[in-house]
Amino acid sequence: MAETDLYATLGVARTATPDEIRKAYRKLARKHHPDVNPGNRKAEERFKEISFAYEVLSDKEKRARYDEFGTQGLADGFDPDQAREYARWSQGARRSPSYESFSSNADVDLEDLLGGIFGSARRQRGPARGSDAEGEIEVDFLDAVRGGEVRVQVGGRGALRIKVPPGADSGTKIRLAGQGDAGAQGGAAGDLFLTLRVRPHAFYRREGADLHLDLPVTIPELVQGASVEVPTPDGPVTMKVPPHSASGRVLRLRGKGAAKLGASERGDLYVRLVAELPDAADPRLDAIAKELEPLYQGRDVRARMRSDS
Repeated sequence: MAETDLYATLGVARTATPDEIRKAYRKLARKHHPDVNPGNRKAEERFKEISFAYEVLSDKEKRARYDEFGTQGLADGFDPDQAREYARWSQGARRSPSYESFSSNADVDLEDLLGGIFGSARRQRGPARGSDAEGEIEVDFLDAVRGGEVRVQVGGRGALRIKVPPGADSGTKIRLAGQGDAGAQGGAAGDLFLTLRVRPHAFYRREGADLHLDLPVTIPELVQGASVEVPTPDGPVTMKVPPHSASGRVLRLRGKGAAKLGASERGDLYVRLVAELPDAADPRLDAIAKELEPLYQGRDVRARMRSDS
């Protein structure tokens, strides 16, 4: 399978400047962001590909490694010096007239010869299981909360599909059987252990299995009460705002948080009401504010803060 071209993913040339890369990413991210395309899995996958490409190409060191070695240069533990040494040896050996006879000489142990470059000590004499490998991947906030199959780029191994367990969080490890280093002499491949790193969300915050959300509401909705739409990981729901609610009041939606890892239960979603003022440029706002002033007479709204200091 052909390796993904990260420059093509962002639609820029390999000579693109950091500013051109940043502008291309922002344009594509606005178009494919999951919040703009709710429920569109293709848009989510595209957004992840765009984010991975930008993560690499916006980092000077990662971009240089990618330009020289491709995605294998992004793998954890990748040693550029060893890779260059091996490439020089390989090219020189193949140009040598004695390469064919050298490579077929039964008395020469190629693995021992390459041991100085790659740390190999001796050739395996029979089938041997490959080594386990480790890596770190970044996943979207909602993919971790809801779980499901996602497509990720793993340095040195290209694109892989993995199953994220519902309720996963940063630090959660996922085992992919047989995706580690290849075995020797027909032996089984090792396993790949991936550690998750969860991207922050635009408006959700997470504490364990509970989610927190600041919800803008109007002053009439706070004073008179209202039924308002609240986004949740499962889609929007309607929530009742009780009359005479204060800005900052927290309401709870049971079972609308993240799944509890390894359990069927879910956390809750805590919604904090945040008063949203009208358009400050509206000339009527000053007049309305003056009409409200008498309602505060005799009341020191900051008295508690002084007594607690």
